[in-house]
Amino acid sequence: MSSYSRSHARSMVLSCYGIAATSHVLASEAAAEVLARGGSAADAAITANAVLGVTEPMTNGMGGDLFVLYWQAKKRRLHGLNASGWAPAGLSIEQLRRKGFTAMPRDGIHSVTVPGVVGGWGMLHRHFGQRRWKELFQPAIFCAEKGYPVPEVIHAYWQVAHEALAQDKEALRVCLPEGKVPAVGAIFRNPDLAKSLRMVAEDGPNAFYRGKIARAIVSTSDAFGGTLSSNDLEDYSAEWVDPISTSYRGWTVYELPPNGQGMAALEMLNIMETQPASPDGPLSVRELHKKIEAMKLAYADLARYNADPRFTRVPVKGLISKKYAKQRARLMSPRRAGKFSFGIPPGSDTTYLAVVDREGNIASLIQSNYIGFGSGIMARGMGFMLQSRGALFSLDPSHPNALAPRKRPFHTIIPAFMERGERHIGFGIMGGANQALAHAQFVSNVVDYGMNIQAALELARFTVGERMGSGGILLESRVAREVAQELAEMGHELQSVGDFSLAMGRGQAVQHDAKAKVNYGASDPRSDGAAAPEPLPVKW
Repeated sequence: MSSYSRSHARSMVLSCYGIAATSHVLASEAAAEVLARGGSAADAAITANAVLGVTEPMTNGMGGDLFVLYWQAKKRRLHGLNASGWAPAGLSIEQLRRKGFTAMPRDGIHSVTVPGVVGGWGMLHRHFGQRRWKELFQPAIFCAEKGYPVPEVIHAYWQVAHEALAQDKEALRVCLPEGKVPAVGAIFRNPDLAKSLRMVAEDGPNAFYRGKIARAIVSTSDAFGGTLSSNDLEDYSAEWVDPISTSYRGWTVYELPPNGQGMAALEMLNIMETQPASPDGPLSVRELHKKIEAMKLAYADLARYNADPRFTRVPVKGLISKKYAKQRARLMSPRRAGKFSFGIPPGSDTTYLAVVDREGNIASLIQSNYIGFGSGIMARGMGFMLQSRGALFSLDPSHPNALAPRKRPFHTIIPAFMERGERHIGFGIMGGANQALAHAQFVSNVVDYGMNIQAALELARFTVGERMGSGGILLESRVAREVAQELAEMGHELQSVGDFSLAMGRGQAVQHDAKAKVNYGASDPRSDGAAAPEPLPVKW
């Protein structure tokens, strides 16, 4: 047998049937079973997301927001879904300033916006679902009632629980059983969440926005002095949006439009495309320098312009144009790190999943509470945390992203999709400001260096460092020491982190080859997850 060496540890999952890639094996397994029962990629994605809300309560759940890119294979059409919630009608800059706030609070009741995820599930299912709505929630209800063993990465996220949950006795009661973080392998149960999931399964999104769950959310807000009202919930609706895109060396890459940060990934790719890929490889000095500088320029524009397009004009077309990329690229020095000023949103804890079904439909879905355990406040008796997405608003009235009633905040969470010919890839890499730059690195790995989707996820990455100032870069230690040294000599402020650091986010990817009718799945080793194939249709 000839020798075969490679730089990645895992193999892709290949199947002629469907595949689900998520950050928890139970969610992947549940989604794969839905596919085996004839469910679409949309059905399986909803099931997986519901299970993840149980198994990763700090990163996502019914109290958070949702975004989806959905590839409809037969029509060869990509659909975009924005299920992010808006600020309460009763919340304003003036009100918060009277309370003594000089910036948006990162947690607490005034960081809470209307949760959009259940509305997003409903819209996704109405358009693309094939199985009964009620069926899709049975695995999540089972996990919430019977419990599941806590895995390693989620246990690590849970370690911050005491600080994140300290303000709410209800959250402490549910999330810290026996007053402590569940150990690796400990069985965690959430019967309150099982009850909420059952109500949604029986009565649909109305149970969340108009029923008993809605009343619990409003009463919780009232108890903490919040402004969220029943009208804020009843009037909310997710919306279909047109994806935005750019070309990158023959591939078309898609993101969602603002209020998300997807346009930064596209601008970064356009700037990268002005220079050839380095023949020295993706982890060479030249290539990393180019990508870091392109990121800085794209993120500076993101911080300046991104906002809810219903309230302000966001010049997306201009920002993602090739002409503008060439202008921005002229600001980059080939040998020195630029001192560009760019805003870095605080880090977030998020869940991304990707599903492809046997027909080639692809769901690229991301969902989040924002910062770990969201606002730190749990809906009374319902078992899920309320998100803290409002933390990303600005209290500067002149800023495009200024807080306003019924306005959606800047969003960090973004799903992605790319295609060329008969190859279609749904992918995402979660984690606050990390996401747009991680997307660009993944695309480059596939396009510039011919990697498969598993290798592209596993390769060492860089990201921005929250506490390192506006130019700080975190670099995984798998990057050669001499490369890091030369980058530092060029003026890059670097900090080395672990080989597979959670700071780089947890990615998933699926691919459909329409010509061969073969599906591929990949799961980031930085997570507890897996890409699970649909069980073979064998009659035993």
